[in-house]
Amino acid sequence: MILKDILIEAINGDLPKDVEHISITGVTDNSKEIKKGFLFIAVTGYKSDGHNYINDAIRLGASAVIGSRDIKGLEVPYLRVENSRKALGQIAKRFYGDPSNQKIMIGITGTNGKTTTSYMLQQILEENGVTCSVIGTIQHIINGNKVDSHNTTPGTMELNSLLAESRDMVVIMEVSSHGLAQYRLEGIEFDFCVFTNLYHDHLDFHGTMEDYFLAKLLLFEKLKPSGLAIINGDDFWGGKLQEYLWEKNVSAFVFGKSNRCDLAITNYNTATNPFILLNENHDFVKIELPLPGLHNLYNATAAYSVAKMFPISKQEILTSLKRFSGVPGRFEIYKKASGPTIVIDYAHTADAIHHMLQTAKECGAKKIYHIFGFRGGRDTTKRAEMVKVSSEHSDVLILTMDDLNSDGIEGMESTLNRLLSDYSAGNGKVIPDRTFAIQEALQAGKEGDWIIITGKGIERYDQKFGLPTISDKETVLYLQNKEQGDFIGYFDQ
Repeated sequence: MILKDILIEAINGDLPKDVEHISITGVTDNSKEIKKGFLFIAVTGYKSDGHNYINDAIRLGASAVIGSRDIKGLEVPYLRVENSRKALGQIAKRFYGDPSNQKIMIGITGTNGKTTTSYMLQQILEENGVTCSVIGTIQHIINGNKVDSHNTTPGTMELNSLLAESRDMVVIMEVSSHGLAQYRLEGIEFDFCVFTNLYHDHLDFHGTMEDYFLAKLLLFEKLKPSGLAIINGDDFWGGKLQEYLWEKNVSAFVFGKSNRCDLAITNYNTATNPFILLNENHDFVKIELPLPGLHNLYNATAAYSVAKMFPISKQEILTSLKRFSGVPGRFEIYKKASGPTIVIDYAHTADAIHHMLQTAKECGAKKIYHIFGFRGGRDTTKRAEMVKVSSEHSDVLILTMDDLNSDGIEGMESTLNRLLSDYSAGNGKVIPDRTFAIQEALQAGKEGDWIIITGKGIERYDQKFGLPTISDKETVLYLQNKEQGDFIGYFDQ
């Protein structure tokens, strides 16, 4: 590919004559991936700066370099741009032939509910003849093949590569605030954008809730002129989003408890035989789910709101939701014939924890044990509220280790003890070893009790603990004599 052909949108003005006809064999912002003939994009990252690796890229065979700094004297042509992250997205789009333009693009953003909503929507569409790719937190599903996911929203080059590989009609994307703030979706337009909710999270990156919201807002600026925003109107920030889109004359479909919503919630039951009753222009819709929790009913309403825009009947949508097969690591229930109910979930915010514990109460839990920890090097400002919520809504709170990242074990243990002392109601303890924390709860729990383990979902442990297990699920199964077949539950896998 000729360099000038992929720089049309990234470079303002004409290219130097000695540059425009350079042949490019590949594009990357990772100097370790450089091969002969590659274009290297130097991007200033959160922890490192690509400009420091330009010489490495040239040594490995880069034929040209683009960056945002004033650099001279390189052995290969160097083009300076105002924002190399943004340029990377525009270049990736051209290099892969604008793959998103050939798809129906659905973007789902929010603090909680992105994964479950995307899987619900995928099941509805797939069961009714609409092939879907899914790009998200747990994994990417392209042409029916599953690929490991390292970020909710992949890097720009990987994202466009996945889109180019996809032969599916629809792409459902979980869109993170980090991905939006870092221009990973530059050049991609959406047919539908969904807003689930916004709660305290990622403030180590964004600084304030207002800035967090503004990052989420960027997705809705990527709507096609014919596109539609679908919004949870019961969320405070969802209301702010409605106001913004109304001022911009952007079409929006809103669901919530207000009679003014396009899809008004009139009744619901969250425990036994969960359902939510919706009113759409006096046409009543009853969504039934095989899993409990008000948060899941809201996720289902969001998925329904998108699916109804496709040529799929209301009854077909409702049938798919009624037999929803669930999401690994999201309200994953394990229950033997006797003994406590065990739930594994990814919940990592105070709001998500509240929904989990409230759901257990609504399902008749006699005693609730809650086990969770905090990731090292992440948003520390949300920790106190998480402990408060857990202490208030559980009977026994056990603080333990999550991924330490750059934090040390002793430092994290000290943090856990301080948080427990300052913010719990005296119903908690610290057990640093995560597997032993789970073991203690399982030994104490009785029939009718619920043991809720949050924070990691299906993720593997990044450190060794006392039991020979690599995840919360494996720990639970190990402690239940590894007899997976004994378990019954929504998502037993």
